[in-house]
Amino acid sequence: MGRLWIPAIFLLLSSLQLQLASTEDEYFVDAHPKELTDSLLFEYDDVRRPTPTKGLLYPRDSETREVRSLDGMWELVRSDPSDPLQGIRDKWFTGGLRKTGREIISMPVPASYNDITTDSLRDHVGTVWYERTFFVPRSWEAIQRTWLRFSSVHYSAVVWINGKNATSHSIGHLPFESEISGLLSFGGNNRITVMCDNRLSNRTIPQGSVYNAATDNGSVPVQSYTFDFFNYAGIHRSVHLYTTPLLHISDLEVTTQISNDGLGRIDYRVWLDGSKEGLLVQPTHLRVQLRDKDGHVAAQQINEAVYHGTLLVVNATPWWPYLMHSDPGYLYNLQFELFVDSKEEESGALQDTYRLPVGIRSLSWDNDSLVLNGKPLYLRGFGRHEDSDIRGKGLDNALLARDFNLLKWIGANAYRTSHYPYSEESMQFADQHGIMIIDECPAVNIDIFEPQLLEHHMSSLEQLIHRDRNHPSVIAWSVANEPRSTKQRALKYFESLVKYARDIAHGRPLTAAINANSSTCHLAQFLDIVGFNRYNSWYQNSGRTDMIINLLTKEAQSWRDKFGKPVIQFEYGGDTMEGMHSLPAFIWSEEYQVELFSRHFRAFDELRGRGWFIGEFVWNFADFRTAQTITRVGGNKKGVFTRNRQPKEVAHILRRRYFALANELDMSELPEDLPIYISKHIHNEL
Repeated sequence: MGRLWIPAIFLLLSSLQLQLASTEDEYFVDAHPKELTDSLLFEYDDVRRPTPTKGLLYPRDSETREVRSLDGMWELVRSDPSDPLQGIRDKWFTGGLRKTGREIISMPVPASYNDITTDSLRDHVGTVWYERTFFVPRSWEAIQRTWLRFSSVHYSAVVWINGKNATSHSIGHLPFESEISGLLSFGGNNRITVMCDNRLSNRTIPQGSVYNAATDNGSVPVQSYTFDFFNYAGIHRSVHLYTTPLLHISDLEVTTQISNDGLGRIDYRVWLDGSKEGLLVQPTHLRVQLRDKDGHVAAQQINEAVYHGTLLVVNATPWWPYLMHSDPGYLYNLQFELFVDSKEEESGALQDTYRLPVGIRSLSWDNDSLVLNGKPLYLRGFGRHEDSDIRGKGLDNALLARDFNLLKWIGANAYRTSHYPYSEESMQFADQHGIMIIDECPAVNIDIFEPQLLEHHMSSLEQLIHRDRNHPSVIAWSVANEPRSTKQRALKYFESLVKYARDIAHGRPLTAAINANSSTCHLAQFLDIVGFNRYNSWYQNSGRTDMIINLLTKEAQSWRDKFGKPVIQFEYGGDTMEGMHSLPAFIWSEEYQVELFSRHFRAFDELRGRGWFIGEFVWNFADFRTAQTITRVGGNKKGVFTRNRQPKEVAHILRRRYFALANELDMSELPEDLPIYISKHIHNEL
């Protein structure tokens, strides 16, 4: 688990004195951050590397495990913005939130809390408290361990079970868990309490700052940040209880390769974890079986006292991206079974079983290309956001299914998880559907480079890579989005960060989405793939779609000439109000978005011919909410789809391009509904 960046809480909880003699500054260490000038440089050699994450396998039922969801309606209480630690001081976690005498709000989990109510909760800064009760069956008490797992709480959280501290975590969008067997009342009612803090500082990932503003009703804290999406908060993803045996499989690591003659290779490693009683259990062997989609055993191995090995799969079915093969996203089921000594069974008794979906594929890269299964990739897709009306950033399986249907309808084969790790369920969807992922950590617009920020940045990358390393869909790690990489302080910062990330990259290249120029950027030199964001004819040369092709091709070539690496454009586009039309095209109209895209397509085709330009990503997949500003009417409108996932005019144009590329590069068949009949004298294939 990641370290919580609020040390005062743990001192208070461990001592239970809760007198809060410490000030708010001790709790929120960056409430008044020091100004750092570009002349103030730091050394990073002594920065502590994160403690490696342990466990956190996605909860799955099996013969030896049970999983229960704590999703549903919880109760929520907000703290006074002027006193975010009141609940700690008054011990709200001991007697239940209803005893606080404060207003109780019914709150769905998972969901952001911001858009649920009709009052000021949307813009609340500070802490809120969640609570609910649940039963645990008596059968879970015997020869089992019980775990509590959160898939994401934004931004930081402290958790109590029945009034006792259970766990804590910071950095949203990432899972954390703790064994809670010793805190539960088995066969009885239990209470879970969560304090969630949405405040960002100059040392959090992402960064922000809190200042006090004078209002008609007095001084109130205001959260500011430079990133262009709303700082939604709350319990964003599912909460699970699950059981394991006393000695169990706690973690798995898998890497794969496939040869030209179809021989698949899976290298695996298994970690075991046991309670005090569990460590007395004597393992006898580990059986590893790989099963295909039909359940047939494709390979197997039995290990005695060895917890790593290699499976060879003859005539393996490779994992292919969407539109690169007739059967994309092929997944095997890798089954791990741990056996222990048993008087009743000579061959040993089954102790634990865990199944992991696995895609067999090879990934490599050089200074010109990114190669999957021996074939160079051309990525076509989107930057996205986990964002929707009412739910905010809350997990919504219906929305998730809709988004992947739209991705396939439009012919995309990839997207970037801008600007944070997406849900584990979305990663599983990507595996299943053959959608490639540029997996990005939450370091968006980072600035004020200093050692403590680097510690948290490293931690966010470590947790992300640990969570997603076994997904075949992940083809690269993005270490940042639009960092202030022109600053001199950024040079040693990113040198240290990328060096660390490369040590744990698990066979993927490193990239970033950069908005600096090639001549001034201190980050790109350390990357394997150079990615850049540029809004020609929008933020620069607004309204001039005749100033795209030359500028774009020249800039892409400058990145190539300077660094000699493959190049991707990660963001381009322009805001468009659905239903706004203008002839001739005018900025913000649907016609303007179409014209802007079309000119970019010409530039991309010219760049593709140069042999090192490997991808084009639209910003954005769908419209999304931002902070309130005079330049945002209801949010960012650069989406190809509206916020409720309906196509703008440009979606149909982009669909034709993406399928045309799939047809040209991979001989993929065009959808039957793609051609439009004009007349018998005009043959329109696209």
